[in-house]
Formats: sequence, structure tokens, C-alpha cells
Amino acid sequence: MQLKRFMFATVLLVASFFSVTAFAQQLEPLPVDPAVRMGTLPNGLTYIVRHNANPKNRANYYIAQKVGSILEEDSQRGLAHFLEHMAFNGTKNFPDKKLIGFLESIGCRFGADLNAYTSFDETVYTIMDAPTDRGKGIIDSCLLIMHDWSNSISLVDKEIDEERGVIHEEWRSRDNAGMRTLTALLPKILPNNKYAERMPIGTMEVVDNFKYKEIKDFYHKWYRPDLQGIIVVGDIDPDYIVAKIKEIFADVPAPKNAAERYFVQVEDNETPIVAMAKDKESTNTILKIMYKHDVLPMEMRGTIVGMMYNFIDQVTSHVINERFEELQRKPTAPFMQAGAADMDYMGIAKTKKALHFIAVPKEGELNPTVEVMATEIRRLKEHGITQSEFDRARTNILKAFETMFNERNNAKNASFCEEYKEFFLNGGYIPGIEVENEMAKALAQQITPAIINEYLKEIITDGKNLVITVEGPEKEGLKYPTEAELQKLYETSFAKSVEAKKEEVADTKLIDKDIKAGKIVKEKKNQKFGATELTLSNGVKVYLKKTDFKDDEIRMTASTHGGTRLYKSASDIKNAKILNSALGLGGLGKFDAIALDRALTGRRVNVSASVGAYTTGISGSSSVQDFETMLQLVYLRFTSIRKDDEAFQTFKNNTIEQLKMKERNPLASLGDSIMVLLYDNNPLFKNLTIEDMNTVSYDRALAMARERFASADGFQFFFVGNFDEAAIKPLIAKYIASLPKGKAVKKMDRTKEPNSRTGMKTMKVQKEMETPTGVVVDFLKAPATYNMKEELTSQILSGVLEQTLVASIREREGGTYSPATGTELADYPKPQVSTYVQFFCDPERAEQLNKIVYDELNAIVKNGVNKEYFDKTVLNIQKRHGEVVRENGYWLNNMKSFFFDGENWVDGYDATLSSITPKDVQNMLSRIMNSGNRLELYFRSAETAKKN
Repeated sequence: MQLKRFMFATVLLVASFFSVTAFAQQLEPLPVDPAVRMGTLPNGLTYIVRHNANPKNRANYYIAQKVGSILEEDSQRGLAHFLEHMAFNGTKNFPDKKLIGFLESIGCRFGADLNAYTSFDETVYTIMDAPTDRGKGIIDSCLLIMHDWSNSISLVDKEIDEERGVIHEEWRSRDNAGMRTLTALLPKILPNNKYAERMPIGTMEVVDNFKYKEIKDFYHKWYRPDLQGIIVVGDIDPDYIVAKIKEIFADVPAPKNAAERYFVQVEDNETPIVAMAKDKESTNTILKIMYKHDVLPMEMRGTIVGMMYNFIDQVTSHVINERFEELQRKPTAPFMQAGAADMDYMGIAKTKKALHFIAVPKEGELNPTVEVMATEIRRLKEHGITQSEFDRARTNILKAFETMFNERNNAKNASFCEEYKEFFLNGGYIPGIEVENEMAKALAQQITPAIINEYLKEIITDGKNLVITVEGPEKEGLKYPTEAELQKLYETSFAKSVEAKKEEVADTKLIDKDIKAGKIVKEKKNQKFGATELTLSNGVKVYLKKTDFKDDEIRMTASTHGGTRLYKSASDIKNAKILNSALGLGGLGKFDAIALDRALTGRRVNVSASVGAYTTGISGSSSVQDFETMLQLVYLRFTSIRKDDEAFQTFKNNTIEQLKMKERNPLASLGDSIMVLLYDNNPLFKNLTIEDMNTVSYDRALAMARERFASADGFQFFFVGNFDEAAIKPLIAKYIASLPKGKAVKKMDRTKEPNSRTGMKTMKVQKEMETPTGVVVDFLKAPATYNMKEELTSQILSGVLEQTLVASIREREGGTYSPATGTELADYPKPQVSTYVQFFCDPERAEQLNKIVYDELNAIVKNGVNKEYFDKTVLNIQKRHGEVVRENGYWLNNMKSFFFDGENWVDGYDATLSSITPKDVQNMLSRIMNSGNRLELYFRSAETAKKN
């Protein structure tokens, strides 16, 4: 209903700036990017293929299915998601676990490079960064995997039964307060609608008990080529890929008498729907005010009307979020966060959109939040947006298009795959960024605030299609209005006439004063990094490395010695914990935080400052055009840290609110328990409490921050990216060499840093939980040598342990969904290597599963490392390293490590990795296991919690 009048007006607008012939053409689908090969096989399968060499010698493979949990029968609830799991447990050409084994053998890591997801209306499987330079056999095999996922998943009875436990543990890990309140709300706001009863995880009654035939019936009914799209993007020959797709998928039959792929419609509501849901473990209240409206018809999404609609949506969201950001920065705001987005209704239903206004009220402030939100929504409907708001939004949107255009030759495979996936599943357009950039510039000249305001008047109704929901904690003493009272409060607030938003003219000149430039007093070349080293008149060292990895990116980092460990008093230890927040609260120079954001409209630049335990730093990035702006922000970070008492009071209030919320979530205290286990209540590692927040000093935190940035002497700056060295040197002299010079801080002694607890300790924590849950955390450590070989050995051990635990406590035992493990090398306070293991599970199985973990670790110590796991991990590390060396961030970090930290992580990397043997990994784990340092945490629901 609602969008029809607005869409008609939009079509007339399109017609107004095209000739009759051209107008007819504009309502035709936009052309497909000529770099894309797209087609449909006789059996109905769609393919989309593109050559792209970023990263080089890699390709991504997607199979997107227009199939999800919405298609399940009552007896199949959860089986769309279950089927996704089974796709990794055996197919026709890759029986048992050979599919995962093959992909890991070519360097693709399960979870990171090999994954899938199931939603209400879609299921998507992905293989990422598979090599293309090791023969066509790997390419063919990846396409064969896509083929098997399409039509040849084995669905072996034994594998189905083993997977039931894994799914159950995934449900356990996700059955939190947010999931429970959403599940409670859906039947109220989607009455008599299938979307309300088809959460993809399903019901555990079905998962635990369904007959094998149910999942096989679902698979054969819905997994079929007319609902599937194959997407391949990478360093491949498109002709070969297309030919191979036609060959491999030729035996997948077109469905006979296929069931209709129906789409569940969401009905309009003539009167408002208001619904509330509470949960004892909810940490905060969430208010949503939604205005449902029709989706853009599929046939129009791929035309210029669709592009115009998307542009209008972006402008609208930008302006609304800018308004709410300004409101939430005030100490008197009744909410901590607020914003808006136009998206699928509740993020679920593809057949109905809604303009969502979302706020997180402070405790006890729901009613004032409703009043403020309703007032601001009324302001949008009655007066719309201002010209200055529109101009800022339009400028930022066009800047984003410009950036994508400038980086068009460096776009990653993943970005194209995601774009084409959305196109296949939801319609739209893929003409290429060259076309989109030009059309965006043309549309920006035609769309006006008046058009946006007409759109808002159509969408924001006086009651029809209005839906209001509240999710919040069930807590003694916390009162809520009834649903009728909530509706009345909204309607009363919305009915009041309001003033229009005032026009604002932003000041865009960051620095008013004239800056006297310093000098570059020394320059030399560094052959190791292909960099230029500059010494400035104020003692600053600058390192410049020009790259061609990205056409429109320059990245920066800077460090000096001295950090929060310089401050010893109990009060300063607490003040140090808000220091980094204090640095960013007040804006810079003459600009508060809001004014600074607006001054930077249309500029792609960011600069942040931070103070660590032992060092102080600044980091940032910019487009080529905005490099000078980045340096201006650096200058202000040193010279003009701005105090804003109102901003700090907002920060303080919100932090206290968050701490209150944390107390209601039993799992939120897991991190605190881990820190107690590791550091035994050492104040350096304790999180701030509500009492602490009431005593910290903003003035003292700012004073500490200003001390750390009082002198640039001793700082080392690193710049990596696409710059003209001759052009940026004068800017470096102006903005960095002119920074104040004082006494440089010497490198601090890190050997006195408190170490984590040694010896053996087991800690048990019980919390009341709605869903019985156990969390096990193990932490082990041993002395080490801090060098590249130890670092790479620890990385290999991480990969070996991950595969070991997935195979044992997930696949064999069905005891957990996603075991986490890692091994890390640290250089202070003493060089040491540590391993951690963490997993969620049935609380009654915690000790049993952890015994299995230790049995597996001890088996490696006794019998050696699984050679297959070792080889797969090494190959994955090699593959990742080959990709990151083509990224600016890699060189930025390694230059800093070399020149500032004195650590060389570049020279001899490949040779060192190749020299490491399974015996080295076994020996490292043996040292860790035999060190006598073992900490265990069993965190679980109390006996009085609800039984499963």
C-alpha cells in the first residue's frame, strides 16, 4: 500500500529528466557488468562468474539457495539448518569427512574459509580463497563440491545421529535472553504467520527425534537447480569455469512436478500492534518503533527506480542516525543508544519492509524514551529533513561511491561474491561500479529534500502498519507500562506538533592558526623495507613506504614509549582505565565530537589516539586526497585535546548503566572470572565497578593523556600506501615536525609486569541460568624463547589443537558446538608460551569433556602430532601469509615491529616456517603440559537453574 503513491511519484521524477525513449529504457533492467559471465543452464541453475585477481591465485565459490527454514513443515522445524550441517558430513564424491579434509589439504580452514549459514529464506555455502595456481584439479574439485551440495549430500543415518548433539549444543550456546524474547514476540507481531514459528535453529524436540526420512524429503523437495545459484569469483579463466559448470552440473536433473517455492506474505495491520517480552537474563531494554511498508517489486529493483529508491533510503538513514547520535550524546538523554534503518521487517521477512526506529533506554527510562522517539519521529513526518542534513548525507554517500570507484581494481573477491549473492537471492542490479558511480552522481542532482520528505510522510503513518515492541529484563522493582499504556503514551507524544529542525552551517576549517613548519633534518633510504627514513627537527622519526596494493589508501601508525604503567597510585590505576575514552570524548580544538564529525563530511579519514600499558600511539588512515586532513587531525591530537564535561557525564552515565546490565547476564561475568583466575584480583586487571565510575576523575584522566602527548620527541611515525613522496614531505614538515618537543620517555622495564598465576588451580563458579549451560576454560603456560621459530611453532600448535578438539569433543562426542583454542607467544614479563581451551557444553558433561581435552593433549605429547593436521595448518599459514604481504597493514605493522620494537618478523619467514617439524610442535606442547602451570575454570548454571 504505502509505497505505491511514492513509487509512482518516483517514476514520474525519472521520466522528467529522460526523453520518452530513454525513459522506457530506464525502466528496463540495468545492464550487467560486462566483466560478469551470467547465465542459466537448461535445468534452471544460475551461474555468475567473474575474473578478479585480488587476492592473486585465489578464488571464492558460493552456492546460494533460495531455501530456508520458512519452507519447513511442522515436523521439520530446524531441518533446513540441520541439512546445512550435514553438507559437511559426506557427499557422493566426498564421503565421510573427506570434503573438509580435502579443502583443508589445500589450505582452506574450516570455519574461516569453509562455511555456511541458514536463514528463513536462504541457505548459502562458501569456499573462500581456494588456490588456483596448483592445477585445474583443485578448481574442478571445488566445483564438484558445489555440485554435491546441490544434489548429492549423502545424509547417512549414523552421521545424522552424531550431528544431533552438535546442533543441540549450538542451540544451547545461542539460547540467550535476546533469542528468548524475540521468540516470544514473534507470534504477537506476526500473528498467524509462519515466520513466527520458523527460527532456523528449530526446536530441540524435532532435532533430537526426527525420522531420517524427514530431512531427506526436505532435501529432495527443495534443493534443486531452479532455486540455486553458483557464484565463482577469482583468479580464474571465466570461459573454463562456465564450461566446467555446464559439464559438472549437467547431471543435476530439472525438477519434475516441482513444489512451488512460495513466499510467506506479511499482512498489513490497520491498527497498531504493541507487544512486550521480558526475561530474567536480559541485560537491557530495547524499544522498537516500526512502520511496515511494501517491498519494492522485484521487476523494479533492477532498474534506475531501484537505484533511486536505494539512494533515498541511504540519505534517510544517514540523517535520522545523525539526529539520534546528537541526542544520545546529551547527559539528559533517556536512552544510551538510538538509531534507524529501513530493512526487512524485524530483520526476518523478505516480503515486507519496515522503517525501524530502535533505542536502548536507560534503566527505568522506557517512558521518557518513548516520548523522545515519538517526538522525533513526528518531527520527521511533519517537517522532514533540512537542506544542510541532506547535503551532508549526499556528500558522504557520493564519497563512498568515489572510494569504491577509485579502488575498483583492488576490490576483493569476497566483496563481489557478496554483491552477486544478494543479486541472485533478492534481485537488484550489478552494472559495475563505473556505471553505479556515474548514476549516483546523476541521481544526487535530481533527488531533493522534498522527495525525501514525501517518502517520510508516506512511510510514517498515524497508526496503520505501526508496530511497537519492548524487550527487557524481568527484575524486581523495574516497572513497565502495560501494552495499552505504551500505545497511549506513543500516540499522545506523536500527536503533539513540534518545531522543525534548524538549519546548520558546519565549520569545515580544522585549524585556524598559522602553523610554523619544522624541518626534515635527515633523510636516508632503507633497503630492507624499500622505505625512506626521515628525521625531523623535533626528534620525530618518520618512515615512508609507497605501495600499489590500493589506489586510494594511506595508512599510518605512530608510537612512543611510556604508558599507563607510569601511574602507580590506586586512584590513577582506575583513572588510567578511562584514559582512552577521555581522549575521544570531547572532540578536538574548537570542535566538539558532533561538530568534528560534520566538519569531516565528505572526507574519508580517521585518526585515533590511545595509551597502552607501556606505549602511547596514534593510528589512522585516509584517502589520497584527504592525507593533509589526516595530518591536521594528528596535529590536533597532540596540541588540542578538548575537554567536554557534558560528554564525559554522558559517558559516565552510560558506563554505569552498562555495568548494571552486566549484573543481570550470568555469562557476562565469565570474563571477570577468567581475570580472577589468571591474576587473582590484581587491580591492574580488574574491570571498573559502579563504585569506581563514581570516583574516577575526568580531569586527572585528561591530564594523564596530555602528559603522554606533550612531546613528540621519541615518536616514530610510519606511513604506508599510495602517496607521492615529494608531495607529502612538506606536509610532514608542517604538521609533524612542528609538534612540541620535550623530553622523550625511555623504554619502560616490562619485566616487572605482573604475570599470570603459576601452579595448579581449579576454580568453580555457579550462576543462575535459564538455559543450563557450562563453560570450561583451561589455561596452561611454559617458559619460551621469543623468536620467529617459537612464534610460528605456536601458530601451528594452535591449528593442530583446533582440528584435534573439533574431531574429538565436537564430532565424536557431540559435546560442544565450537571449541576455541589458541597458543600465543609473549615477550614480557618473561618470554612464555601459553595455550588456552574454551568451550560451551551441557554443564553435567563439563568434567567428562575436559578430561577428553587433556587426554587428547597428552596423546600428542606421548605419540606425536597428527601429520595430516600439521600439514594442513602449515599450508593454511603459508596461504594466509601469501595474501597479507599484499596488504598495507602488513607492512605498517612489520615496519613498526622492526624499527620501534626491535623485532624482525619478515626476514627468513618462509625458511623458518619450512624448518619447523611435527617434533617441534610436539615438544612445545610437552613443555606446556609438563610446566606445572595449569589453570581451570568451570563456569556453569547453578543446581537451582531450570533443568533441561
